[in-house]
Amino acid sequence: MAHIDITHGLDEEARNEVAQMPRSERLAQIAALRNMSVRDLLQEVSEQTGLPIIDHIELIDDPAWSLPLRLIHEYQCVPVRNGQPEDLEEFDPEAVNTGPIPLVTLWPPDATMDRWIFATCGRMPEWYLGDPLQVNETITEHYGVGAGSLDESQLVTDVTETVEDEDENAAVIRFVNEVVSKAVSDRATDIHFEPHRDELQIRYRIDGELVPIRVPDNLIRFQGAIISRLKIMAKLNISEKRRPQDGRISFGSGKSELDIRISTFPTMYGESVSLRLLNQKSAPLSMRELGLSEEEERRVTHTLTTPHGIILVTGPTGSGKSTSLTAFIRLINRPERRIITVEDPVEYEVPGVNQTQVNPEIGLTFAQSLRAVLRQDPDVIMVGEIRDRETADIAIRASLTGHLVLSTLHTNDAPGALTRLVDMDIEPFLIASSVEMIIAQRLVRRLCPNCARPASYTDRQIAGFLATMRIHPDEAANSHLAKEAVGCERCRTLGFRGRVGLFEILRVTDEIHEHIVRRDSARVIRQTAVSQDMRTLMQSGWAHVKKGTTTIEEVMRFAELENDED
Repeated sequence: MAHIDITHGLDEEARNEVAQMPRSERLAQIAALRNMSVRDLLQEVSEQTGLPIIDHIELIDDPAWSLPLRLIHEYQCVPVRNGQPEDLEEFDPEAVNTGPIPLVTLWPPDATMDRWIFATCGRMPEWYLGDPLQVNETITEHYGVGAGSLDESQLVTDVTETVEDEDENAAVIRFVNEVVSKAVSDRATDIHFEPHRDELQIRYRIDGELVPIRVPDNLIRFQGAIISRLKIMAKLNISEKRRPQDGRISFGSGKSELDIRISTFPTMYGESVSLRLLNQKSAPLSMRELGLSEEEERRVTHTLTTPHGIILVTGPTGSGKSTSLTAFIRLINRPERRIITVEDPVEYEVPGVNQTQVNPEIGLTFAQSLRAVLRQDPDVIMVGEIRDRETADIAIRASLTGHLVLSTLHTNDAPGALTRLVDMDIEPFLIASSVEMIIAQRLVRRLCPNCARPASYTDRQIAGFLATMRIHPDEAANSHLAKEAVGCERCRTLGFRGRVGLFEILRVTDEIHEHIVRRDSARVIRQTAVSQDMRTLMQSGWAHVKKGTTTIEEVMRFAELENDED
């Protein structure tokens, strides 16, 4: 095959970086560096190599055309039907075994690939090019994540048992690494290894939803080795299987540096293992990327410029509270400000900010850390969470002595945060004097822009949606702006890609101040806040529906909860 060069225009450092990347990531990286689409770059490769492009991959499901799983994953190639008769049985058996095998790949093949294909299946390859995302998803869907690592046909079986064990251990190590790397590329936040009677199930949490991952059929055979490998990586006791254990793993995946939190839990059929993936090098979101409207951003920014007081972000677990706090810290981070954070754990690194993690095992709790922080002459303090009265009391007193304090609370809405502090036995007048703003938030899935289409609802359906969300009926005139999820290859057929925030922002005005001092209920506080133009979570959701950011169904998931609280 003639020499090709699709990295022209890139400096030597960028070329070396691309050369060291996995085959599945090279084309997208080069396209990004050259500021062009992957499709245009693929066309350029096709013109240079003479290899045709396949737009739709149709696999050949026949043992005579199969490849070892390890080669499929190593070279990112699959046998395709394109150009072949519809009925493979029409082939003469000898022709099937001796003719060329049609393969689609996502990166130009080389002579080494040709030799390996011929050595393993006795036929020379007939190469086609395919979209990297489509090829990668096809391999994952039909062959499973890491199937090539656990291909038993590749294990040594005709030598000593010791060598066979070593090869199996190496296969398990490769498999675990591939599962984690695939999770990173799919933007997963969690990985769950769940043992059942007849299988070891692996699921990713992507955009807040659990997605089952296809795995090799023989995975149950390696269950013990896989769980042990994860525990070894986290320096846990592999012989202790009766009690839960917690640990952490440092994992490098390409340019990403992951801090993985691991938790084991004994079940009927073995230990269930959950991994929380924290990308140390991922860039925190900006205020606009969080999903705040222009007016909401203005209000939050104005409050962040105050020299003292408390700003609380509330919501259930997984609602993006830490991400929002980090975005706020980035906004106010200046050389003349000393900012210290106490987190559990540190999810994003912010240059110029002093960040620490709590460690309850040695007594370093939020309350104890906060006391120490106050002796460090800070201007701004960020406390990961107010969990108890002691932490709340210290945070409030810090705000009253000239510090800006940012923290989170586990409440369902903004008014509920005020009554939650009262429930912690904090004096109402202290709450009213220190709390400046409360932001309640939720995360909804963002529609995939590649496949979303206009939604079709009846007038009756729209009226029901608006009534449930407590939106004015006149908004029915904007229902034509709503879109629905479809699903395509770019979003893994889910119809969604990424998430966006819904926000409810409550400013502690004089009227709200009086409600707090009188110990009024959250419902009374909410009514006053709404009368003062506080936009509710549902109103925020409807605004995103009209922009085509998310669907009505996504917003409706939280509507019943809000109505129950009212």
